Amino acid sequence: MADTTKLSPAAQAALAAVDWKAIDAMTDDDIARQIAANPDAVDLGDAPPEALRVVHPSGGVAVRAIRAKLDLTQAEFAARFGFSVGAVRDWEQGRKQPDAQARVLLRLIDQAPDMVADAVRAVAA
Repeated sequence: MADTTKLSPAAQAALAAVDWKAIDAMTDDDIARQIAANPDAVDLGDAPPEALRVVHPSGGVAVRAIRAKLDLTQAEFAARFGFSVGAVRDWEQGRKQPDAQARVLLRLIDQAPDMVADAVRAVAA
């Protein structure tokens, strides 16, 4: 867990009040409902997935953006590319970072998703 001692007391209290287990347990549908109910949320629903551009953080991979561009749920993304749903969820929620091999695979998925999916299916067969 991150060091919160440099935060203001108000920020520390706000973080302490968060029900992290409830957040961790959220599904894609739960998140979609919350976004739909939020009047400040930007609606990208009309944008075709192929129009979305993935911007990777420095030294990392934007897993959620790659998955959104492919218009897949976490479960679909995990199944198609050979990851566990838990790993995808952890990466997207920032609890864990993909290791070096997974980062390479994720970048390949971003550039050539069909090729990677075909390779994963061939290895699994």
